[in-house]
Amino acid sequence: MKKHHLALLSFLSLLVFWGSGFLAIRIGLEGFPPFFFMASRFLIGGSLLFAVLAARGYRLPRPREWGFAFLEGLLLMVGGGGALAYAQRSIGSGLAAVGIATVPIWTALFSGLFGQWPSRMEWAGIGIGFAGVLLLNLKGELRADPTGALLLFTSAVTWAFGSILSRRLPLPRGLMAAASEMLAGGLALIPLGYFLGERLTGLPPLRPLLGLLYIAIPGSAIAFGAYTYLLQNVRPALATSYTYINPAIALGLGVLLAGERITRTEIAAVGAILCGIAVIVLSRKQR
Repeated sequence: MKKHHLALLSFLSLLVFWGSGFLAIRIGLEGFPPFFFMASRFLIGGSLLFAVLAARGYRLPRPREWGFAFLEGLLLMVGGGGALAYAQRSIGSGLAAVGIATVPIWTALFSGLFGQWPSRMEWAGIGIGFAGVLLLNLKGELRADPTGALLLFTSAVTWAFGSILSRRLPLPRGLMAAASEMLAGGLALIPLGYFLGERLTGLPPLRPLLGLLYIAIPGSAIAFGAYTYLLQNVRPALATSYTYINPAIALGLGVLLAGERITRTEIAAVGAILCGIAVIVLSRKQR
């Protein structure tokens, strides 16, 4: 399969599995404490991906590579995923998607600090997409408690910084980087949750368990591997532009599963988001 075909499939998997992931996290939090839930997610997904890669003969990470994988696990899984789950205890899925939609902005800034500033067209695409996200949520739930808002901000910043840093660290090769980072991040989340008083007193109900399985297998083992591939093969602005489509997917799920209606403002917002992505993709082709 050609490189651009793999990149397209990887991007589409992020739209499907991470676009619906906010709802899966919200469902999972009905029966799990946030850090324990995300630790379970990454340990299940990381173990599954690691086992498949090892069975196929991929080289296992060396001790030095495990150290850098642990650093990335702290940034992406603990700072990015853990903070997001903790924030979603008090912030709705739609607002969480809006907060994470700022990731391309932070990615562009961190990328520039490392000497790779976005092109003018990429900046234009970032601006158009973010304007669409704001328009989409003009009538949304924009009320957030200070702790939740701070955690959402932390999640976006650490995810962006970890994404940029991963391109410059001697991590395990290929998808083994994703597997080792998930395992390291999942192990780090367990003592953090215990320190904050998280306890699992019994087996959660079926609904939260299904939410965990969904976010752990397709939402982690598949999607995080796809994200790692994109980070290694396309420009950062394109790799993180999926965050602009997540709010639109959340809107679609609301229509399909909750009987919500789409207003003209929301239709215009979705159009702006798609235009922003198109501009970023065209900028990539020009380069």
